[in-house]
Amino acid sequence: MLLGEYEHSLTKGNRLTLPSKIRNEIGGNEVVLAKGFEACILGYQKSVWEEMAKTELVKPLSEAEGRKIRRQLFSGAVLAEIDQQGRLVIPANLLKHAGIKAEGLIIGAGDHFEVWENERWQEYFKKISKENA
Repeated sequence: MLLGEYEHSLTKGNRLTLPSKIRNEIGGNEVVLAKGFEACILGYQKSVWEEMAKTELVKPLSEAEGRKIRRQLFSGAVLAEIDQQGRLVIPANLLKHAGIKAEGLIIGAGDHFEVWENERWQEYFKKISKENA
């Protein structure tokens, strides 16, 4: 299970180091990165992504919801390789979607991780904390 919050800076070439706790849970050297429903980047272990994709692809293409979810999830998704130092390259379109320029906050979200711009995460977390109070 992916847990916790970790601050990390982007290095040259849009590389982000995944925390060792996240890497250990992923257990491989490939992850799928995609645009989040909020302004963040989703990161999935490849096998978890494939299972999740199967459930979404069952929705009929003839229905607006089926087309919408496909476009949201798959249009910006990429297979990213984790290098020997635990880094992965995040494509520019995903960084732009999340508003990340130099610093990223990686959060564990159970079956996946998310990469947020720190201030956006703080604002979002404050908002959902009030809603759940």
